Amino acid sequence: MLEGGIRNLIAAGLFPLTALITAGILSRRAGPDGYGVLVLAMTLIGWIQWSLNSVFSRATIKHVGEAKDWRPIGTAAVNLQLMLGAAAMLILWLLAAPISRLLGEPRLFGYLVLLAFDIPLSCVVQAHRHILTGIGEFGTCALMSTGRWVVRLVLIVGLVAMGLSISAAILGTIGASIVELMLARRFVRPALFRRVPAADWPLWDYALPLFLSALSVGTFVRIGLFFLKAFGGTAEQAGQYGAAQNLAQLPSLFAMSIAPLLLSTLSRVLSAQDQTQARELGRNALRLGLILVPITAIVAGAAGELVVLFFGVAFAPAASLLAVLILGSAALLVLTVSTTILVALGHPSLTVKLTAPLVPLAMIGHLLVVPRLGAVGAAGVTALLEFAGAAAGIFAISRFWDLGPLRATLGRSIVLAGFAYVLGAGLPVTGAWVLVKVVVAAVIVVAAYWALGEWSLEEMTLARSLLGMRIIPRRPSVAMARSHNAAERLVLQAG
Repeated sequence: MLEGGIRNLIAAGLFPLTALITAGILSRRAGPDGYGVLVLAMTLIGWIQWSLNSVFSRATIKHVGEAKDWRPIGTAAVNLQLMLGAAAMLILWLLAAPISRLLGEPRLFGYLVLLAFDIPLSCVVQAHRHILTGIGEFGTCALMSTGRWVVRLVLIVGLVAMGLSISAAILGTIGASIVELMLARRFVRPALFRRVPAADWPLWDYALPLFLSALSVGTFVRIGLFFLKAFGGTAEQAGQYGAAQNLAQLPSLFAMSIAPLLLSTLSRVLSAQDQTQARELGRNALRLGLILVPITAIVAGAAGELVVLFFGVAFAPAASLLAVLILGSAALLVLTVSTTILVALGHPSLTVKLTAPLVPLAMIGHLLVVPRLGAVGAAGVTALLEFAGAAAGIFAISRFWDLGPLRATLGRSIVLAGFAYVLGAGLPVTGAWVLVKVVVAAVIVVAAYWALGEWSLEEMTLARSLLGMRIIPRRPSVAMARSHNAAERLVLQAG
């Protein structure tokens, strides 16, 4: 699981790298106003895709991980995701004009109509990814992510060079989804248009609560931008907020890389009745979220320099927003890990109880704060609720497992967060040197954790062994697993 997580993290690391490159190109080409409209469109589409993909994502991973034959569940998941995506695309086409009028941006209509094509593509791609994660093909998922982000960057840069700007980002996104789907179907090929009887797969028992949970998280995290625009914010202010959100997504890479793998591995471990190993896996995943808090504090300290580096001087006001949002993102990682553990433990309804209240609280908070404080208020409300959700998630897990050892990690993280912020804010630099400063500061924080006794001897031994792992995995074992199954059938027939 750890090796797969590292591979997926490296692959997911291409997302901020390529996204920041393309954002820098597009923001300079379109300016804060045009980039702000693109951010509105991408945020809405991202929220729709997040919500649809969450309907069966964790349910598919859990049941595929526990099943002897993934095909009935996988085929059902792919077909359901395809139908949901197609329906959402049609609905968005109908609502694109009212949405653009509501937000006061006529240009938004064309962007939404074109971006809607990516919704069913994304749904099918994610269904394939969930199957691969469930059967333990973590390296293949990393390969898919690598292909997606590299192709997306190449397409966008090429289209911009041809004279396009905002349309380049949209067409590049759609093209990257097509390439990722082609990669996925090289390894698993569930039928795309086959009806599977509902009695043959157990997805619905988890689908509704997990969908509501993911919908709640996706809504309360993204809703601040729309409240900002609804209360008179300009497209330029939306662009500033969107730029800060893009940089603040760095901790989300850990959630995207770890949560599916953690769910798949925990499901298999718990099905084998190994409670001790499951508790150890869960506690270490939560520790990772706490340990990342000082790392995000470094980014908060260097926020001004990072924003200017990636987006230009015109986006300098986004620095204060980034400093707030990046700290909240670390807390969101803890909440994501907590809900993943609850799913593996067989308590999907608890995830709704944890996350659903965050949406009305966010709406109330934005209604009260955004008219007075604008974008800073929206960022503050979002970050505060992310911390509240993380605390509630840890409390929920403590009902099932003893989380006492995490108290020491929490104390060290709080102490080092202030130190890390000073490291990030100190020694002002310009240009690419800010990246060097962030990396050096992160190494110092990791060493400080070691000095404070955070790392055990077993963990240090494990870290040394991981230095020799293959970044690019060997040939995926799906084909080998099929051969093994065929050989097993021959043995049974001969038996």
